[in-house]
Amino acid sequence: MHLFDPFRPGRIGFVLLASLGVVINAVTLPNDLSSRATFDPTILTFKSEVHTDVSLRFVRNSGVCETTPGVNQLSGYIDFGTNMSMWFWFFEAREKPETAPFTLWLNGGPGCSSMIGLFQENGPCKVDADGHTTILNPFSWNNISNIIYIDQPIGTGLSHGVIDVNSTFAAAPPFWTAFQVLLESQEFHKFESREFVLATESYGGHYGPEFVTFFDEQNAQIEKGAIQGEKTTVSALMINNDEVIAALNQAFFGPGGCQEQEMACFAAEEDADSNSICGTADDFCIENVFVPAVGNRDSDDLRQNSSALFPPEFYVNLLQFEQTLGLSQTFQVTYRECAGSVDDQFSRTGDDARTLLPQLASLVNSGLKTLIWAGDADINCNWLGGHASVLAMDWFGNETLHHTPFTNMTIRGDAVAAIQNVDNFSFA
Repeated sequence: MHLFDPFRPGRIGFVLLASLGVVINAVTLPNDLSSRATFDPTILTFKSEVHTDVSLRFVRNSGVCETTPGVNQLSGYIDFGTNMSMWFWFFEAREKPETAPFTLWLNGGPGCSSMIGLFQENGPCKVDADGHTTILNPFSWNNISNIIYIDQPIGTGLSHGVIDVNSTFAAAPPFWTAFQVLLESQEFHKFESREFVLATESYGGHYGPEFVTFFDEQNAQIEKGAIQGEKTTVSALMINNDEVIAALNQAFFGPGGCQEQEMACFAAEEDADSNSICGTADDFCIENVFVPAVGNRDSDDLRQNSSALFPPEFYVNLLQFEQTLGLSQTFQVTYRECAGSVDDQFSRTGDDARTLLPQLASLVNSGLKTLIWAGDADINCNWLGGHASVLAMDWFGNETLHHTPFTNMTIRGDAVAAIQNVDNFSFA
């Protein structure tokens, strides 16, 4: 039996971080907020000397969300020229920030904001039932790691500008550039030598493998002196409720059916007609398999009706009227958890139907510590499909994984997850 409570992703993720070798220390959250980090309303800037017309603008210690005394935060934009801005929000680790790992969190979509992860999953706070206030999250990942949340690609969440990418592969270069400028700055350069965890979910089954692969390729170019930049070595990859192969999550049988069309997409690879083949497969599988299967339930949690409301979307829109976060005052967006306009662009290339399993297999074969984990109430990126994906992965531990039983992970004697582990790879 696969055990997992998707309403406690912060808690289970906190424990799963430990499974990757991150040391957990006890953290006591204070009630006295009088010594919280001091808000500085000054908008600070940094202009890259390497990447033309790319810069940062941000504020320190807004006092929003993370109110733990002495814990610093930064929030603002990575600007690409004029009116092309990628939103980021960074939180220092509550314990030993000077030596703690550095974690990047990306939500999926495509076009879904990482503020979902921040406010509903593993961030320092949760939005209260009134939709106007927050409470500290005792299971926040920043208990043990410095963490940054980024809304990418542009057009996602609080990022704004012209949507200029239409696939996972097209999204990797500008995201690498954004991360390069962060690491180039004095604020983030110190993290270049830290353990770096790339954590993502859902469509992150596409983003994670491709982004780490691209980072590795760029590192090789930097080492050869072909390009100038900051080496960014990912030490661990974590993917929650992954969508690496859509066919195994959405599909199946029948002549001309979803599985057959998805396999045709895989075979097309980057051929001239691959966009059409993959786009047709994606549309067919969604309309004829996924939508009828979900009905009126919440595709991310079948235990509840699709009309169930979450407050963070309302709360984040309220934040845009505040002067504390470093949000753009000249270009305001109506925040949506998931941006249909971004998804529309990715649909044009059939990106959803493409597989990133070869890239994931290559990373696992390289020795990269990798964790794939999923909730058992999610049909959108369900655990059965996720498990089938990793069983289909071509890597040195494939046969061993097939014969490795699930072992329960427990917290205070209660089973909270079931795990398979082979060498540097784990599935939960």
